[in-house]
Amino acid sequence: MALRVKLGAPGVYQLPSEPLRELTGVRLDVCAFVGVAPRGPSRVPYVGGPWRDDVPPVEPERPILRCVPVAVESWTDYVRLFGSFEGPGLLPWAVSAFFDNGGRRAYIVRIVHDYTAELPVKNLLGRARGKFTGVKRDDGGSVRLFARNEGVWGNELTATLSYTTRPLVLNAAGTTATAVSVSPAESIPIGALLRLQLPGGTRVLRTVADVTAVGGPAGVAPAQVLVLDQAAIGIPAAAEVVEGVLDVDDGDGRTEQLGGLGLSSAHPRWAATVIAQESELLFPHRLWASGRLVPADATLQPATTLPFLRGLDRYPEIVFDDFFDDDWLPVDDMPGEGITCLADLPDLGLLAAPDLYEPWDLQPALPVDDPLSFAGPDFAACVELPPAGPAPAPPSELDKLRLDPSADLDEIVALQQKLVDFAETQAITALLDVPPGIHQNQILRWRSSIWSSRAAAYHPWLYASRVSEGEASPFEVNPSAVAAGIIAQRELADGIPFGPANELAAGIVDVADVVSGPRHDDLHQNAVNVFLRERDGVRLTAARTLSSDPDYRQLSVRRLVTMIERTLERQLQWLVFEPNTAALRSAVAIEIERFLRALYRGNAFAGATEAEAFFVRCDDTLNPQQVVDAGRLIAEIGVAPAEPIEFIVLRLSHDGDGTLRVEGAGG
Repeated sequence: MALRVKLGAPGVYQLPSEPLRELTGVRLDVCAFVGVAPRGPSRVPYVGGPWRDDVPPVEPERPILRCVPVAVESWTDYVRLFGSFEGPGLLPWAVSAFFDNGGRRAYIVRIVHDYTAELPVKNLLGRARGKFTGVKRDDGGSVRLFARNEGVWGNELTATLSYTTRPLVLNAAGTTATAVSVSPAESIPIGALLRLQLPGGTRVLRTVADVTAVGGPAGVAPAQVLVLDQAAIGIPAAAEVVEGVLDVDDGDGRTEQLGGLGLSSAHPRWAATVIAQESELLFPHRLWASGRLVPADATLQPATTLPFLRGLDRYPEIVFDDFFDDDWLPVDDMPGEGITCLADLPDLGLLAAPDLYEPWDLQPALPVDDPLSFAGPDFAACVELPPAGPAPAPPSELDKLRLDPSADLDEIVALQQKLVDFAETQAITALLDVPPGIHQNQILRWRSSIWSSRAAAYHPWLYASRVSEGEASPFEVNPSAVAAGIIAQRELADGIPFGPANELAAGIVDVADVVSGPRHDDLHQNAVNVFLRERDGVRLTAARTLSSDPDYRQLSVRRLVTMIERTLERQLQWLVFEPNTAALRSAVAIEIERFLRALYRGNAFAGATEAEAFFVRCDDTLNPQQVVDAGRLIAEIGVAPAEPIEFIVLRLSHDGDGTLRVEGAGG
């Protein structure tokens, strides 16, 4: 390895770091799921990004993000944050199907209703709240806590604030009623709470207002002086450092413990800040975001919360507009609401919205009553019964999201088109569900309404099975969620160039619509990807997009080109401010060729040779002096993606001697 440093006298020299200049590809297997959950991050204070739920205490003037993307790596992660199958939405079923079928990482966006246009203060309601007994604010007010987010789940919360103590060795010579002298080896921050023992055994609580170092005379060790916020009645004979420990339980198996807490806002682990940044269950009320917490007395008995109240599940208020933000633009600095909060996530490749609307026929059937009868003990003529009226609509907690696929097909198309429009701005793939319960002609009419290489359609809806309380209960779920898992699994196992199809769906026991052979032929030619029930299970049979461009009809091709585009855009940033010389242009061409060559060897491209598979140009012809003077560098790249085999044609022949031959159609 050639050294790039000037060597002088013998010694150790630091080799300058070199920016990564090898193109390695980016992942596209991460899927975002947007839907309804009984709990989970929502209405989060915005601190400038990345926007997460680990933010400092709420400030009144800070904007609140109604929707936030939260990354989860497993079904267990999802359950911890968003709950399980107890809510009315399809979101948990979709996420579990994704991980069952090989997904490794997902973003979850919980949709809650926006009350701004109705009564803005209602945006702050719905979270359970409780208060401590046994500890107060320094102004005498109560110490209140909120559930981390809205939902009845928060009504089961309990919290206990207990205390730990650690003794300090005092320097009697420097200890007074207003200051405590200890060894400089002690690590005592400003804001620490001390419990002092006074002559006669009385104990009092004081807060460290300042810390100073005092150098002693010759032969006397230096000391650390802890200045008290309030003078003690007498000179302390002993001292202890007090720290808080918060134990939280949500009543549903989730617990957490936050230790080493300071009871003053001057402390580096001030309780309010730690709760806001580290807890997944609680959030502090802003009235004690600054100040101090004061235990009831110096005995330091644990403080407990009264029952949490006023947590609400506000599912019936959710409307279609809550999934979108019509005022958001891709150039905005602030993240948008609904699906637009996903903008600019660097690893996002797929998008699904399992609760975009609630199909009418997915509701559980009403109980069947015994038929009305006027029969009596005596033989008599039959009584004419009045005709039965229309069946009442089954109840739903998502009533404002309900649509009848047969009657409201145009409205469903309009909603899904919004998903596709957003996917196109972000260069990701929107996975769409063919509306359930519609006949073949309606499916084809639906399909003819959406055209995009950034969208793929799946049919029919599928029955997933989960074991609950010892019994398996099939439930109808979105086929797009299962497809998302298959796409992710195929990419992780084989790479993006391989078509994410011809795979059995894990965790799926049946299909809601058995597609016949002739129907399958028709749907496939119209780019609808079909799940078929087979002897071994339910199989995804295709991976096409809804593109009008034949070059992008295969999902693997669309995703391959997207991966190349993202890789070049993100991993060639080192070019910025490099001198635009012939040497640089040659280096760029060589690096891109190396990247494409690796893809070619992985069977990503068609062509018998590299020259037939791809080309890269970055020369003086594309970069004349006027282009160089403008600070630009231009490269041309062409690729010939390999399309997956969809059809294998065989010729069957019967010879005169009785021999049966099977051979390819090409002879």
